[in-house]
Amino acid sequence: MDSLDYLRGFALIGILLVNILPLLSVADPQPGSIHAAINVILQLGVESRFMVIFSFLFGVGFTIFYSRAKEKGENSLFLFICRLLALLIFGFIHSQFHPGEALLPYAIVGFLLIPFYRVNKKINLSLALVLLAAAGATGMKALLILPLFLLGLAVGQYGIFQHISKHMTRIIVLQRVTLVLTVIGLVVQYQLIPQNVPFSYMVIVDSEMTEAELNQIWHYTIAATIVGLLMSAWYVTTLMRLLQNRTAQKELSPLKSYGRMALTNYLSQTVLVLLIGYGFGVKGNTDMLSAALMSVGIHTVLMLFSRWWLSRFTMGPLEWIWRLFTYRRMIPLKRQQQVG
Repeated sequence: MDSLDYLRGFALIGILLVNILPLLSVADPQPGSIHAAINVILQLGVESRFMVIFSFLFGVGFTIFYSRAKEKGENSLFLFICRLLALLIFGFIHSQFHPGEALLPYAIVGFLLIPFYRVNKKINLSLALVLLAAAGATGMKALLILPLFLLGLAVGQYGIFQHISKHMTRIIVLQRVTLVLTVIGLVVQYQLIPQNVPFSYMVIVDSEMTEAELNQIWHYTIAATIVGLLMSAWYVTTLMRLLQNRTAQKELSPLKSYGRMALTNYLSQTVLVLLIGYGFGVKGNTDMLSAALMSVGIHTVLMLFSRWWLSRFTMGPLEWIWRLFTYRRMIPLKRQQQVG
């Protein structure tokens, strides 16, 4: 199931593009500037898209982890609880440096996901879609985590990533439907971008805002959340189709190694951004274009590092620690050299 690694790597790209802005305290762009144009691109193509994919993949990974543990005759519930506790520790430490990080809420909500493993896949899928619709109608992104986990769980139960070719017809239909709905949604979202309200990567509701301004923000947030769900589905199905081509697999191979070390790279993104921000004095003194270019540089460094590391080791360093905590036994990290 290499496609999961490609998708995780893809999600990491968009996550950094959004996270780097608050981490470096990037200022609101001036209207009409290139920075304002970049902001619009981020709002329409990145914000509320890639973390959706990351959350969905957590649910898929939960199903695969739980199923494999059961097949091996291990205590899947106990192992998964250990896995969540380790993630909780990672998330708590990370949240001290990056308040908007995802691992801590993932670990907490992950405990709520456990009972659904024994629920019928049709019920899980239906419940996930209903909860996603309800969460989207509120515009509260925090409410998306559980239904996205459930959606990933249901997709894992259906075995879609285990047998992509078998489900390709449905994947193509979903890709085409979400493309049409995404285009329509983007037009609506663009028209709802708040006017005369300071607006960049984060809208801060001010007590001095008028009711009309608050309504603008609320309507835009709902539109952005709903379109984000649709666009994320289109991103995922498009990449799944691309990966059926061996040439595409080869060209996109950096995403695979990047995604195989998703935990290491997610945390490393924050470390590198903070090092740049404080080490070079750019925190609070940079613009959107510079932040975007820094993101490209960080991705390049981490992708090269991931490929180098995985050529020598079986998994990422933090993935190895995570697995040690989960299984409570020493696991080989270094790749064994082939002889002869």
